[in-house]
Amino acid sequence: MPPSAAALDEWLGFARQLADTAHALLKPAAAMRPEVEVKADRSFVTELDARIEARLRELIGARYPRHGILGEEQGASDVDAEAVWILDPIDGTAPFVAGVPVFGTLIALAVDRIPVLGVMHLPVTEQRWEGVAGRATTLNGAAVRTRPCADLGRAILTTSNPDFFSDAERPALDALRERTAWRIYGGCCMSYGLLAAGRTDVAIDTRLKVWDYAPFKPMIEGAGGVLSDWRGRPITLDSGAQILAAGDPARHAEALALVQQSLPT
Repeated sequence: MPPSAAALDEWLGFARQLADTAHALLKPAAAMRPEVEVKADRSFVTELDARIEARLRELIGARYPRHGILGEEQGASDVDAEAVWILDPIDGTAPFVAGVPVFGTLIALAVDRIPVLGVMHLPVTEQRWEGVAGRATTLNGAAVRTRPCADLGRAILTTSNPDFFSDAERPALDALRERTAWRIYGGCCMSYGLLAAGRTDVAIDTRLKVWDYAPFKPMIEGAGGVLSDWRGRPITLDSGAQILAAGDPARHAEALALVQQSLPT
């Protein structure tokens, strides 16, 4: 049974509190040069990543002790629970370290392993996208919609980093780069918010974890777009590293066909 409207309202209110908490810790730090560690996969992590996630976990545990939590820095806790919070305290840690203001905090709630609520908060630009299953997506409280796109040849494509694509995956990116009108790189989570707001058309990424994209499912779908993996399957907590989004459902189908044709059989 899907969550009730009352349950969604309560969870959204709490997710806003989590986003406010993250903002209070992250915004002052954005102007300073952070201390950085390099993980085994060569990605960056800062002390602030861990501190924000620890605080959010503390708040979730106090409010919803039966809910699970899945976070980038501290891993999984009770992820077989009916309701699971998914946390990325600083999505785009490399831009955060470099002072590029496209980083943000990602918060999602999955019920029966399907993300039904997503909040994305960008502290520097003070933009907050909120997506709730069955409802219109909002940006700073105002409803947003994806834009129609009549042809991929007129589309703006985004990807977080072309370097993330393996040799086997690169033909998928190249196929979309060759077909689209313009490409923008390095937008991290902001790219998906801008797609939901009707500013871009197609987004493709790989080498992701579920906390990198769980909020995008309700955000993009609530704005009229489509988000899937590279095989066209809906996003769940069990989805893999590859995602594809489009604001116009017809362009998602077209982009998906190009991606699938490019992949090894």
